[in-house]
Amino acid sequence: QGELVESGGGLAQAGGSLKLSCAASRIIFNMYDMAWYRQAPGKSREQVATITSDGRGGTAFLANSVKGRFFISRDNAKKTVYLQMNNLKPEDTAVYYCNAVPHGTRGGPYWGQGTQVTVSS
Repeated sequence: QGELVESGGGLAQAGGSLKLSCAASRIIFNMYDMAWYRQAPGKSREQVATITSDGRGGTAFLANSVKGRFFISRDNAKKTVYLQMNNLKPEDTAVYYCNAVPHGTRGGPYWGQGTQVTVSS
Protein backbone atom coordinates (compact mmCIF):
# COMPACT_ATOMS: atom_id res chain seq x y z
CA GLN A 1 0.00 0.00 0.00
CA GLY A 2 1.49 3.29 -1.08
CA GLU A 3 1.69 6.31 1.16
CA LEU A 4 1.88 10.03 0.43
CA VAL A 5 2.84 12.60 3.06
CA GLU A 6 2.49 16.31 2.36
CA SER A 7 4.40 19.07 4.10
CA GLY A 8 5.16 22.75 3.69
CA GLY A 9 1.77 24.27 4.26
CA GLY A 10 1.18 27.15 6.61
CA LEU A 11 0.27 30.81 6.78
CA ALA A 12 1.44 33.28 4.15
CA GLN A 13 0.64 36.84 3.27
CA ALA A 14 -0.82 37.77 -0.08
CA GLY A 15 2.00 38.08 -2.57
CA GLY A 16 4.15 35.64 -0.67
CA SER A 17 5.37 32.17 -1.53
CA LEU A 18 5.18 28.67 -0.14
CA LYS A 19 6.60 25.39 -1.39
CA LEU A 20 4.68 22.20 -0.75
CA SER A 21 6.33 18.80 -0.77
CA CYS A 22 4.80 15.36 -1.07
CA ALA A 23 6.97 12.40 -0.18
CA ALA A 24 5.92 9.02 -1.51
CA SER A 25 6.76 5.61 -0.16
CA ARG A 26 6.08 2.01 -1.14
CA ILE A 27 5.32 2.87 -4.78
CA ILE A 28 7.37 2.79 -7.98
CA PHE A 29 7.38 6.57 -7.96
CA ASN A 30 8.57 7.19 -11.51
CA MET A 31 5.61 5.19 -12.84
CA TYR A 32 3.01 7.45 -11.29
CA ASP A 33 1.47 10.66 -12.54
CA MET A 34 1.61 13.01 -9.57
CA ALA A 35 -0.89 15.77 -8.93
CA TRP A 36 -1.89 18.44 -6.48
CA TYR A 37 -5.52 19.13 -5.67
CA ARG A 38 -7.03 21.61 -3.28
CA GLN A 39 -10.27 22.00 -1.42
CA ALA A 40 -11.45 25.28 0.02
CA PRO A 41 -14.14 25.43 2.72
CA GLY A 42 -17.55 24.78 1.25
CA LYS A 43 -16.16 23.97 -2.19
CA SER A 44 -15.45 20.77 -4.05
CA ARG A 45 -11.94 19.46 -4.52
CA GLU A 46 -10.26 20.89 -7.62
CA GLN A 47 -7.22 19.82 -9.59
CA VAL A 48 -4.38 22.31 -9.41
CA ALA A 49 -1.46 20.74 -11.26
CA THR A 50 -0.32 17.40 -12.65
CA ILE A 51 3.08 16.15 -13.72
CA THR A 52 3.35 12.96 -15.72
CA SER A 53 5.28 9.83 -14.90
CA ASP A 54 8.85 9.52 -16.11
CA GLY A 55 9.46 10.16 -19.78
CA ARG A 56 5.96 11.28 -20.71
CA GLY A 57 6.37 14.97 -21.12
CA GLY A 58 6.36 16.74 -17.80
CA THR A 59 3.65 19.11 -16.66
CA ALA A 60 0.36 17.77 -17.97
CA PHE A 61 -2.07 20.16 -16.34
CA LEU A 62 -2.09 23.52 -14.61
CA ALA A 63 -5.31 25.19 -13.55
CA ASN A 64 -5.97 28.54 -15.20
CA SER A 65 -6.27 30.19 -11.82
CA VAL A 66 -2.65 29.35 -10.95
CA LYS A 67 -0.89 29.63 -14.31
CA GLY A 68 2.16 31.84 -14.07
CA ARG A 69 2.17 31.57 -10.27
CA PHE A 70 2.38 27.85 -9.38
CA PHE A 71 4.91 25.35 -10.67
CA ILE A 72 4.94 21.58 -10.22
CA SER A 73 8.10 19.51 -10.29
CA ARG A 74 9.28 16.09 -9.21
CA ASP A 75 12.49 14.47 -7.98
CA ASN A 76 12.29 10.78 -8.78
CA ALA A 77 15.42 9.98 -6.75
CA LYS A 78 13.77 11.46 -3.65
CA LYS A 79 10.31 10.15 -4.55
CA THR A 80 8.98 13.64 -3.97
CA VAL A 81 6.73 16.01 -5.88
CA TYR A 82 6.73 19.73 -5.22
CA LEU A 83 4.35 22.61 -5.72
CA GLN A 84 6.04 26.01 -5.75
CA MET A 85 3.40 28.64 -5.09
CA ASN A 86 4.28 32.26 -5.79
CA ASN A 87 2.30 35.48 -5.63
CA LEU A 88 -0.22 33.82 -3.35
CA LYS A 89 -3.74 35.18 -3.16
CA PRO A 90 -6.37 34.80 -0.42
CA GLU A 91 -8.38 32.64 -2.81
CA ASP A 92 -5.55 30.10 -2.75
CA THR A 93 -6.52 29.29 0.83
CA ALA A 94 -7.40 25.60 0.95
CA VAL A 95 -6.28 22.19 2.06
CA TYR A 96 -3.84 20.91 -0.54
CA TYR A 97 -3.75 17.20 -1.31
CA CYS A 98 -1.17 15.12 -3.12
CA ASN A 99 -2.38 12.42 -5.51
CA ALA A 100 -0.63 9.55 -7.28
CA VAL A 101 -2.11 7.74 -10.29
CA PRO A 102 -0.33 4.69 -11.73
CA HIS A 103 0.78 4.56 -15.35
CA GLY A 104 1.97 1.16 -16.48
CA THR A 105 2.00 -0.33 -13.01
CA ARG A 106 -0.45 -1.42 -10.36
CA GLY A 107 -1.51 0.16 -7.12
CA GLY A 108 -3.53 3.23 -6.30
CA PRO A 109 -4.53 5.85 -6.93
CA TYR A 110 -3.33 7.19 -3.63
CA TRP A 111 -4.07 10.37 -1.67
CA GLY A 112 -2.17 12.17 1.03
CA GLN A 113 -3.74 13.48 4.21
CA GLY A 114 -3.58 17.10 3.09
CA THR A 115 -1.77 20.22 4.26
CA GLN A 116 -3.45 23.52 5.07
CA VAL A 117 -2.47 26.67 3.20
CA THR A 118 -3.87 29.94 4.49
CA VAL A 119 -3.23 33.22 2.70
CA SER A 120 -4.03 36.44 4.50
CA SER A 121 -4.80 39.67 2.70
